[in-house]
Amino acid sequence: MDLLTVLGLLGGLVVLVVGGELLVRGAGGLALALGLSPLVVGLTVVSFATSAPELAVTLDASLSGSPGLAVGNVVGSNIANVLLVLGASAVVLPLVVRTRVVRQDVPVMIGLSVVALLLALDGSIGRLDGLLLLVLLLLYVGRTVWTSRTRRDDDEPGVAPGTDEPVRRGSGRRRTVVDALLVAAGVALLVLGARLLVGAATDIGEALGVSELVMGLTVVAVGTSLPELATSVVAAVRGQRDMAVGNVVGSNIFNLGAVLGLAALISPDGVPVSRGAVVLDLPVMVVVALALLPVVFTGAAVARWEGVVFVLYYGVYVTFLALDATGHDAVPVLGRVVVGFLAPLTALTLLVLVGAEVRRRRRRTARGPEGSPAP
Repeated sequence: MDLLTVLGLLGGLVVLVVGGELLVRGAGGLALALGLSPLVVGLTVVSFATSAPELAVTLDASLSGSPGLAVGNVVGSNIANVLLVLGASAVVLPLVVRTRVVRQDVPVMIGLSVVALLLALDGSIGRLDGLLLLVLLLLYVGRTVWTSRTRRDDDEPGVAPGTDEPVRRGSGRRRTVVDALLVAAGVALLVLGARLLVGAATDIGEALGVSELVMGLTVVAVGTSLPELATSVVAAVRGQRDMAVGNVVGSNIFNLGAVLGLAALISPDGVPVSRGAVVLDLPVMVVVALALLPVVFTGAAVARWEGVVFVLYYGVYVTFLALDATGHDAVPVLGRVVVGFLAPLTALTLLVLVGAEVRRRRRRTARGPEGSPAP
């Protein structure tokens, strides 16, 4: 591993972040010019645009014969998006979640996560599997856009996500051309950054004796999640707190439906999935997705302490991967701590929170709409 390889890794990450930023601004501007609401833009266009680095890296890894990097990037990015991105955003400012996100979009993310795990049980995600994931994504996008166009309760004035500009219900031709150029420039930089990052990550993994899967789950996943992290934190700071959650949820849906689906479609033999990913990483992705549902269900908010727990859990997961890759003696001990203490404690905490919320809603229903006993 030489200096040029490290510079290639860092340069690839920088180019990916810049390309993702340009794509976010351009795509968000075009979508708002079409009359889509800010929340829908966050759930679809912006969240998909911030996942463009994952798409570029995964497709490049699949075509260059690095399937472990492709799978690790998608799975690792989804884990990082919830635990690291959403956790860090909640630490900055507690996140308010709209009922729409809870009732519709989080269950879609959970469902696609479970589908991806089931499809990978045979050791690969074939072309038909990829087509299924892509079709499910298109159905989700179509339903979201249709709901936005027919129901106007999400249309509120605000700031376009990823920008400092007010929401625009239409735009002049000059502005539209600028947005289109930003999209084109962003795509070009993403392709270049993906090439640099995949090549450098592969070389570093070989030099350190670390598998492509581990590199994809850690370094590459965090690097390609930087646009989501920046967008969600900025959205939280600017008061677009529901947009921060929508960005994460939409990005995870896009990663599974488009990124993994397209990678399986373009690969001649599909995308091979290692036994380790099936046994550990994909189930962790599903559990992380499930953990988000009761958190946002309780009081429709992600509290600051919940964000801290998410970030700490991500640190434990990455530490486990690093120790396991080096064959450290502490791996069995850490595994017992996670399975015997952290997992049951988390499950108990979530059950208590959900139970308290259910009781609160029942009491509110019993009091009636005006605070008096219901007839």
